[in-house]
Formats: sequence, C-alpha cells, structure tokens
Amino acid sequence: MDLLGAGTPATHVGAIHPSAPIPVQGPPLGDAVRYALGETGLRIFPLILGAAEFGWHVDADTSHKVLDAYRALGGNAVHTSDGYASGRSEHIVGQWAHSRGIRDEVVLGVRIGNHPDNPGLGPVNLVRAVEASLTRLRTDRIDVLYLDATTDSKTALEDVLATSEWLVETGKVRALGGYGFTAPQLVEARILASAGYPRLTVLDVPYNVLSRGAFDGDTRLVASAQGIAVTPSRALAHGYLAGRHRSRSAVGASVRGIQLAANMNRRGTRTLRALDAVGAELGVSTAAVAIAWLLAQRAVTAPIVNAFTVAHVEEVVPGVGVRLSRAQLAEIARAAD
Repeated sequence: MDLLGAGTPATHVGAIHPSAPIPVQGPPLGDAVRYALGETGLRIFPLILGAAEFGWHVDADTSHKVLDAYRALGGNAVHTSDGYASGRSEHIVGQWAHSRGIRDEVVLGVRIGNHPDNPGLGPVNLVRAVEASLTRLRTDRIDVLYLDATTDSKTALEDVLATSEWLVETGKVRALGGYGFTAPQLVEARILASAGYPRLTVLDVPYNVLSRGAFDGDTRLVASAQGIAVTPSRALAHGYLAGRHRSRSAVGASVRGIQLAANMNRRGTRTLRALDAVGAELGVSTAAVAIAWLLAQRAVTAPIVNAFTVAHVEEVVPGVGVRLSRAQLAEIARAAD
C-alpha cells in the first residue's frame, strides 16, 4: 500500500462522528479536470484516493478530513476494498459520502474478494460480498467493481462474469474492473464479452517507476489494444517514492518497514535523486513527480494513492498538473533502470 504512500498526461489531481469539511490551502483544480474512465461512461479526476489506511492506521475522523481535503482539491474518485481493515474502510467511506450528501458526486471503486466472510469470486460469495459492501458503503450501487483475480484460482472466469452480469443488470454495479488479471485472462475476458458477458473496462495493476514488470509487456499491450483504463495501485511503492524514508535504520522491522526497505538500494536511491531533481526544477514534491511519471505512461488514466493525512493529499495532488518533458522522463527512466 502507498503511504504518501488514461490517457493523456494531465495538464491539469469505533462510533463514527464525522468532522465538518475542512478548508484546504490553494484553489481547487475544479470539475473541469475530468478524464473518461475507459468505456465505463464515468469521468474522474486523474488521481484516485485510496482508502487502504482508513480503519487501520487512520481513524474515522482523520479519514474524513483526508477525504474532504481530496474533494476540496477537485478529487471525485475513491477506491476501497472489502478486505481493507475487514470492511471498516468501506464503512468509513460510506459514512463520509452519506454525511456530506455527495454520493452522486463521487465515483466509488471497490475491490472484491478479500473479505474473510465471503472470500474469492465464486457466485454465492461474490453476490454476498457485493451486498455486504453496499451495506457498509451506505449506497445502492458500486461504480467500478474490481474483481480480485488473485483471491480465486478455482472459479472459471465465465462463471465470475455470469454472476457479474446479474450484478450489472440489477443496477448494483455500473462497470467491471479487474485486479491481478494476466494478459491471457484479459484476452479470455474479451472473448467472453463478445459472447454477451459484461466487459472488463478498468484494470488495477501494481505499477510505479520502480516496479514495472507486472504491467510492461503483454499486459500493457492487451490493455491498450482493448481500450482498458489502467488505474495503477502502489503508485508510490508503499510510500518509498514520496521520499520521506531513505534509511533502513529509520523504518524498523514492521511489515511497512520491510516494504520500504525493499527499495532502499542503489537503484532506489538513484531514482529518488532523479525525482528530487525534477521536483526541485518544477517546484513540486518528489511524490508529485512520481505521480506525473505515471500519468505520462500510455494507457494510465489515474493512479490510486493511499493517503493518511491532509498533508499527504496536498503533497501528491499537484502531480496531476505536472507535464514532464522528454528529457525529464528519460532522466527518471535511466535512474530507475
């Protein structure tokens, strides 16, 4: 998970008692900054706020402040999962949208398949998982349902899509996305779509300047050929690309520390220095440059970035307004190779 963490590069970001919306310094980027999310019919801000920290490292009140800050800067897309904090993240996001009266203004993406009560993508568990998520989110539909292919290797894709078809037809889901889908699975899904099953129109793949193998190659080619909108998670490499953590001795032996330490090598150091240099040249943060790099990649529509403070939101959102030059992109690529 990132702790701050498509198209064309942006020229353009316990009991719950919700806090009031908070002011954020700087003008919002506004409703004009909206990109088509593939063929879903939805239009989103080119940076999706990930809610992986909500209910885990971040309490409800702070989570609402983070969400308010993101919305104040022009954001309108939130990503969560039934597996984040065993559903508490969904509960917090749903309570926020309900208390603000803005459900129709927010595009909700939900990854399904990881809740311990309804694991995998089998027909019964898939329906039950969606119903449970709708209840926690306090809504009648999920805008983008991300099917987590990594949670179920037994259920045939045809059966998953048949169940998803019912969810779409009943209005519980507006569009289908995938997580962890390989290039052959995407091809199979498109063949099934030609037979009348719903199409996968969005793809979440872990992808950033330091971790390109899961997407570059066949997956990128297939996604681009099919017009699939890519919304990469781990956009900041578990927070390493934000530049806050540069010493192994400072991150400890926790799970998060181990994730950060995995990039603390010569390649990681070179990459951070390149991002630092570009950020200094453009007057933006290292994290914002990492986001701008992703938005410059073909097929990427909007990275998913998990944030746990208002400051993190304010630091990363300017990345959607940065257009990197060819020289800057080449400099970053050389450092990350």
